[in-house]
Amino acid sequence: MQQRFAVFIGAMAAGLTFATPAYVHPHVFAEARLDVSIKPDGTVEKLGHVWRFDDIFSSTVLVEFDKNADMKLDEKELTELASTINASISEYDYFQSVTLDGKQIAMGAPQHLIADFQNNQLLIIFESAPKQPLKLGKKTSFGVYDPTFYTAIDYVNDTDIHVTGVPSGCTHKVVRPDPDEAIAANQATLTDAFFNDPTGTNMSKIFATRLEIECPKG
Repeated sequence: MQQRFAVFIGAMAAGLTFATPAYVHPHVFAEARLDVSIKPDGTVEKLGHVWRFDDIFSSTVLVEFDKNADMKLDEKELTELASTINASISEYDYFQSVTLDGKQIAMGAPQHLIADFQNNQLLIIFESAPKQPLKLGKKTSFGVYDPTFYTAIDYVNDTDIHVTGVPSGCTHKVVRPDPDEAIAANQATLTDAFFNDPTGTNMSKIFATRLEIECPKG
């Protein structure tokens, strides 16, 4: 089951709150919250993620990890689930996309990843920070995306993406790309492979909902 579950989780993404092109068919859905914390000196302290998965996927996970068949996950079962999820999504940098003036920023692994069930829905909760100190630049963006197009993680409201500590003089906004406009803007860099099979091309990030912070000086 671990390999099959890794396929499910290995496809998890986020920030995709768009009308996807006809060839894209997410199979797993989650509602998300993102909290970005900025230190007083303008460096990024941490990103906090909460993902709440749809009923069908949550039920599948419950059945597969409920070793004692009591229709609930005890502490040991939740720990095993969290470990499996952690190992699976680590291969995808935890589906995080953080960029500084267009350059991808490496994120460190979370110290703790929590799996929980509330109201019969799977929750994944974790925090992460940049591997190296990251100071806000002219444009710094934060989001999550699924490189396989398998999962849609949806920020239902703009307020589900929250930031604290934005320095004076900087502005921030939530960006929800229009799919057609995103494709047109990136036409030169999109290959035939993307249009024939977008999974694994790493270009789904152009559709991802994101938080952008702009500062007058980088």
